[in-house]
Amino acid sequence: MRFYLFVVAVAGLAGCQSEAPKEKKNEKIKIVTLDPGHFHAALVQKQMYKQLDSTVHVYAPQGPDVQWHLDRVKSYNERAENPTRWNEVVYTGPDYLEKMVSGKAGNVVVIAGNNQKKTDYIVKALGAGFNVLADKPMVITPADFRKLRNAFDTAGKNKLLLYDIMTERFEITTLLQRELSQLSAVFGVLENGTPENPAVTKESVHHFYKFVSGKALVRPAWFMDVTQEGEGIVDVTTHLVDLVQWECFPGQALDTADVHLTSARRWPTAMTRHEFKSITGLSDFPGYLLKDRINDTTLQVFSNGAIQYRLRGVHAKVSVTWVYKAPEGAGDTHYSILRGTKANLIIRQGAEQKYKPALYIEPAGKTPVTETILQQQLATLAKKYPGISLAKNEKGWEVIIPDAYKEGHEAHFGRVTERFLDYLQNGNMPAWEVPNMITKYYTTTQALELAKKSAP
Repeated sequence: MRFYLFVVAVAGLAGCQSEAPKEKKNEKIKIVTLDPGHFHAALVQKQMYKQLDSTVHVYAPQGPDVQWHLDRVKSYNERAENPTRWNEVVYTGPDYLEKMVSGKAGNVVVIAGNNQKKTDYIVKALGAGFNVLADKPMVITPADFRKLRNAFDTAGKNKLLLYDIMTERFEITTLLQRELSQLSAVFGVLENGTPENPAVTKESVHHFYKFVSGKALVRPAWFMDVTQEGEGIVDVTTHLVDLVQWECFPGQALDTADVHLTSARRWPTAMTRHEFKSITGLSDFPGYLLKDRINDTTLQVFSNGAIQYRLRGVHAKVSVTWVYKAPEGAGDTHYSILRGTKANLIIRQGAEQKYKPALYIEPAGKTPVTETILQQQLATLAKKYPGISLAKNEKGWEVIIPDAYKEGHEAHFGRVTERFLDYLQNGNMPAWEVPNMITKYYTTTQALELAKKSAP
């Protein structure tokens, strides 16, 4: 085991939940990072926060995962523009979890790493009196879902906060899609849809090879093992299910009884040995991946999934697809449509949009929205989002969004963390957040079970 000081300082919503925790405003919150195997753990620290102590204790097994994390934090401290000033106090050893519990060096644990371990980490951290900010997904199996429900009970009884990192709520086209759907003069009301033509569809395409903070991302080999990372249907799909709930039923507490699965399917992405090496730096597949090898040179990674379901009678479809690498100039992409009785609100992010998300309003139904009404309503919305405007096209209008709102995915981790810290200090987490997290993970884990039963 090792205990050492890693110093990288220099310059470095609806009704409130009465049971929510409340930290003293004049005391700094101290965070602990547990086994940071995913780069999302470092993105939480890409900026400083006025509520946080700059010293962060890290507990992890010795190996490349924790070193990659420390290197990313160090790069944020050493960047020329707006450097951070984090001090990382690191413990590596086989008893890292026990050391975290006994040391109690903070009051918040950040967990972003191997998803096979994550639910047990959450349970252990809450049991030790920590609040928890966890990367998605918090569970990847139905058995873990049962543990998570109990974990929320523990958090409620002990007045601790358990919260997951839903970055996509802060993406500007998604924010405006939600805002416009609440304007009945523009959108009307949400259609119920059918299985063949859902009222809401969300599709996401992700890439194994990508750049993070300006550098090619090195992924741990376990990321390609779905028993450790989770299948696509319970991983990235978490974001999509969350957005369906958040946009279609804003400010409302949902329940697992509101979910009725229609169908679910899963399928693999084929990954060659050469592609695997370019992503991980390893020349061969580890032993735990041999179960997924379909020949000497190819893995099949069940990273793709699709779910069709009804949520309070509204038909929804979500799907995620993983490919090796994006086309030149592209990155992860998102498609989303909300179908209303007066207009459809559509986010597209294809070649026509130069792989940047764009929001469109297209008239629909028997009494479609007119441009006069739309301009009037947008003027009201522009008071909240100054600078937004409309551009006419063949099918309707595009919402023109100033670049100042287009922060990018990495910045959204800071937004989520700020929201979490606000909930923690002020005790003002909306009452719908916990039941909706439970409903979300029920949806994904039950869909996985259905997909495995349905597969040939």
